[in-house]
Amino acid sequence: MAGGSLESGSTYHPLGNSRERCYWIAHIKLSRIIILIAFILFIVPLFTHYYLSQVEAESPMMDIHRTRSKLEAFEDFTSMKASDLKSRIEEMLRIKVSVSNELRDLEAKRQRLQMEVNGFTQKIDDLKQELLHQQTDLDRLKMSVVQAQAAQREAVERNTPELAPPKRILMTSPPAIVPSTDPYSCKMYNCFDHSRCALTSGFPVYLYDPDLFSIINPGWDVDGFLRTTIKQTLGYNPHLTSNPAEACIYIILIDELLPVDSTRAQGFKHPLDIVKLHSLPYWGGDGRNHILLNLARRNLTLASGNTFANVDTGRAILVQSTYRRNQYREGFDLVVPPILGPPGGDIWQECAQMVPARRKYLLSFQGEMKSSRSNPTTSQIDDAEIDLARLAEDENNLDSFIIQHLKEMTSGTTMDKFYLQFECIPASEEQNNEAVDWYLCGTESSRKEILKESTFSLILAPTNASYVSTASIQARLYEALRSGAIPVILGGDQIVLSYSEVIAWRRAAILLPKARVTEMHFLLRAIPDNDLLAMRRQGRLIWERYMGTAQGAMDTIIATVRDRLGIPPLPATQSPSPSVFNESFIPLKSDTIISEPEAEESLGPLEPPYPSPAFKRNYTTMFIHGHEIWNDWVNPFNLYPQLPFDTVLPSDAKFIGSEVGFRPIGKGAGGAGKEFSEALGGNHPREQFTIIMLTYEREQVLINSLARLYGLPYLNKVLVLWNSPKPPMEDLRWPEIGVPIVVIKAARNSLNNRFLPFDSIETEAVLSVDDDAHLRHDEIMFGFRVWREHRDQVVGFPGRFHAWDQNYHNAWNYNSNYSCELSMVLTGAAFIHKHYTYLYTHWLPQAIRDKVDEYMNCEDIAMNFLISHLTRKPPVKVTSRWTFRCPGCPVSLSEDDTHFQERHKCINFFTQVFGYMPLLNTQYRADSILFKTRIPHDKQKCFKFI
Repeated sequence: MAGGSLESGSTYHPLGNSRERCYWIAHIKLSRIIILIAFILFIVPLFTHYYLSQVEAESPMMDIHRTRSKLEAFEDFTSMKASDLKSRIEEMLRIKVSVSNELRDLEAKRQRLQMEVNGFTQKIDDLKQELLHQQTDLDRLKMSVVQAQAAQREAVERNTPELAPPKRILMTSPPAIVPSTDPYSCKMYNCFDHSRCALTSGFPVYLYDPDLFSIINPGWDVDGFLRTTIKQTLGYNPHLTSNPAEACIYIILIDELLPVDSTRAQGFKHPLDIVKLHSLPYWGGDGRNHILLNLARRNLTLASGNTFANVDTGRAILVQSTYRRNQYREGFDLVVPPILGPPGGDIWQECAQMVPARRKYLLSFQGEMKSSRSNPTTSQIDDAEIDLARLAEDENNLDSFIIQHLKEMTSGTTMDKFYLQFECIPASEEQNNEAVDWYLCGTESSRKEILKESTFSLILAPTNASYVSTASIQARLYEALRSGAIPVILGGDQIVLSYSEVIAWRRAAILLPKARVTEMHFLLRAIPDNDLLAMRRQGRLIWERYMGTAQGAMDTIIATVRDRLGIPPLPATQSPSPSVFNESFIPLKSDTIISEPEAEESLGPLEPPYPSPAFKRNYTTMFIHGHEIWNDWVNPFNLYPQLPFDTVLPSDAKFIGSEVGFRPIGKGAGGAGKEFSEALGGNHPREQFTIIMLTYEREQVLINSLARLYGLPYLNKVLVLWNSPKPPMEDLRWPEIGVPIVVIKAARNSLNNRFLPFDSIETEAVLSVDDDAHLRHDEIMFGFRVWREHRDQVVGFPGRFHAWDQNYHNAWNYNSNYSCELSMVLTGAAFIHKHYTYLYTHWLPQAIRDKVDEYMNCEDIAMNFLISHLTRKPPVKVTSRWTFRCPGCPVSLSEDDTHFQERHKCINFFTQVFGYMPLLNTQYRADSILFKTRIPHDKQKCFKFI
C-alpha cells in the first residue's frame, strides 16, 4: 500500500518503511485476535452443552422421576400410616430444597457464562473501534507523509530569500555642501537627495531644536504652546532620530510669528533670519532634504500666514496652509491644515453623531467677504499690480453674485432650511488690509453648534484667486469634518486641499466650480441618505486620523513625505509573551488523552508547526493598496506582517509557475470527503491557526479544554493567557497535545488581553476560545476553512444581535435569543485575523478599552464593532450552534443578569464613540457543502457530523 507507493519512487524514505511495518504488525495482531474469538464462540458452547448434559444425568432429578412414579402408583394414600406419610412429605420437601439449590447454581453458572460472552462481544466491538481508530491514524500519517514530502520538495526548490522586516541601511555622514539652485522649479527628482533615504532606511527624521537653532529675527514673538506641542508629538514619532548624520530629512520648526516690538521689528523686512537659515549645520548649501514647517493656528485670514513668501528657501520642502499660486510647487511642497486640535488623546467627544442623515439645515455658512470692509482701490497700489487688482475685482464681482444668489435661494419657495450669514456681527477682530480670504464669523463654539445642525457646510474659495490655499479654507474644512457637516467647496477646482496627494477628498467633500452655484441646490437635494452617511463617515475617519490632533497631523506629514519616496513604514509593535513559569521551573506533563466522538473522521494531516509567511509585501503594499491604506483602512503609519486584504492569485497560477505552498484538493482534480480531508485547497497557500484561550482560576476546566485539542489538524500552537495574579499550581499536569502550549503571564487582569498582538502568534488565523467552550474538532476545522474565504470578517459559532428598543428607551439592546438574523459572532469561539489585534490595541479609541475594563465585559462586542466599522461587512456564523454548555464548570459571569445589563450599556456607549452603529445584520449562515445532500454510496461527506 503506502510501502509500495514509496518503493516505486526513486528515493528510499525510512519514515515510510517504519509506517509500513506498523501497518503489517497491526494486521497480524488483528488476525490472531479474530482466530481466538472464533475459537471461543464455537468451542465453548459445545463444552458447555456436554457439561450440562452430564450434570443432568447425575443430578437428583432422576430420583425425583422415580419417586414420582412410585407415588403415582399409590392410588389410595388413606391406607398409609401417618408416620409413613410424614416421612414421605419430609422427603419431598428435601427433594424440593435440593432442586431449588441446583437451579440457583445453574442460573449463577448461566449468568457467569453470559457475562463472559458479553465481555467477549464488548472486546470485539472495542477491537473493531480500535481498528477504525488505527486505520484513521494510519490515513492521517499517510497524509502527513505526503504533505511533508511536498513541503520538502518546496524547500529544496525554493530560491527566494527568507522574508522579514526590512533591514535598515543608514547614512553615516551629514549632507555635503553644494551650490544652491533655482528653488522655483523644484520637484522631487531634481531637488531631493534620494541617496540619503534608502528603501530600507526606515526614514529617519531629525528635528532641529528650536531653542538651539532659532532663525527668528528680534522683535517677533513665537507661540510657545505650539512649539512645545510639536516637539512633544514629534518625540513620539518612531521615525525621529537623534543622530543627524543618518537622517533622511531635517525638520525646521517655524513658530507662529507676531510682532511684539514694532520698533525692533521694523528694522527687519521679514521675521525670518535668512542668514541663520542658510547657516544651519546640515543645510548643505541649498537646503535639500529639509522641511520648513509652519503650522500657524491663529490669524487664519491674514496674508502673514504665508511666512515663506519672497524668501529664498532653496531646495527645502515647504509645509504650511497658505500658498500663492506662483509659490506653490506641486508634488514638492505640502498643503496641511493649521494645528487646531489638542496634542493627542481620545477626541471622539469632539465629533457629532452621524445620524440622522439629514439635519435641521441643508446648508450653512458663516463668513464675510474681505472686500466688503477693506477693498483696496487702484490708488493704493502701483502700476505693476493693476492687472492683479482688476482680476481680484472680477473675482469679487463673482463672489458678490454668489452671495446674491444664495440669499435669493434662502428666500425661495423651497422647504429646505438654510443658515447663511454673510456679515459678521460684531465685526471680526481679524479684519484688516492684510486679509486674503473670507472672515470667520462668530466664535469657534458658535460655529460648531451651527455645523452640528447642518447637513452640508459651504466653503468658498479665496476671494483672491492668486492663492491656491489659505489657512481659512483649511480651518473651515477642519471644522466641517469635525462636526459631520459634509463640505461643499465652491471653487474647489482652483484650490488645493490638505494632503491631497494621498487623500481622496471626493469621497468626503463636494468640489464644485463657482460657476455651478445656481445648480448647487439641485445637486445637494439629489444625494440619497446612504451616500450622505458614507461621505460623513469618510470625513470623520479623515479628521480623526489625520487632522484632529497635533500628534495625528505630525504623523501624517511625515507619512506623506515617506509615502512619496516609496519607503515602507516601520513594523507595527507586537506585545511580548512572558511565560508564567520561571526559567528553572519545568511544568509536569500528563499523557491523558480525551478522545473526541468524531475521532474516526479524518479531518486533515498532522503537520509540524508552520508559521504564516510574514512581510511578503513590504514594498508592494503601498503601490497596489496605497489608496486603500490612506482612505479605507486609514492606517498608513505602520507596516504589518500580513493583511486580511492581501491579493489573491488567479486559479491557474497555482498550477503554472506559482504553485509553492498551495495544496489543491485532489491535486487540482477536486473530490468529495476523502480528497477534501487530504488537502486544504482554496485560494490561499497552506497555513495553520493559533488558539488563544483566556483563563482565570479555573485550572481543571482549562486542562480539560486543552486535552480535547489533541490531534487537531492545522493547529500551530495554543496560547493560554493567564489572567490570574496567582501562578498555576506546581503539581498541575499539562496535557501533551502535539503542539506547543505557551502560557503567558498577563500584566493585569483585563479582558483586553485577549486581543493583544502577541509576538508568539505566528499565524494569520487566530481562534479565540473561552476556556469552558467545548468545540468538536470537525467544527473547528469547518470554521477554519470558512474563515480562509472570509479573512477580513469574524467567523465563528455563537451568534448574537443588536435590537432596537423602540417602546421604552429608543436605544440599542444586546440580544442573545435564537434569531434568523444576527449582527455579532462572539469571540468566545471565533476566528479573526491577527491584523485586528494590532488595531484593537493601538487603533481603537482608548475609551472603549477603558469601558471593557470597567465592566470586565464586552471585549467581544468591541471587536465586532471594530471589524464591522472598518470593513462594512457583517460577521459569518458557521453551523447551527448557538451557545456552549460546560457541565461541571463554575458559575459563569454570563449567567448573572447584570452581565446583560452591562452589555446593553456597552452597545450604546460604543455607538456613541463611533458616532453611529457600525454593526450590520446578516441572514447568512455557513454549513457544510454536503449538508443534507444526497451523495453516491462510494463518496464521503466533507464533514460527517455537520
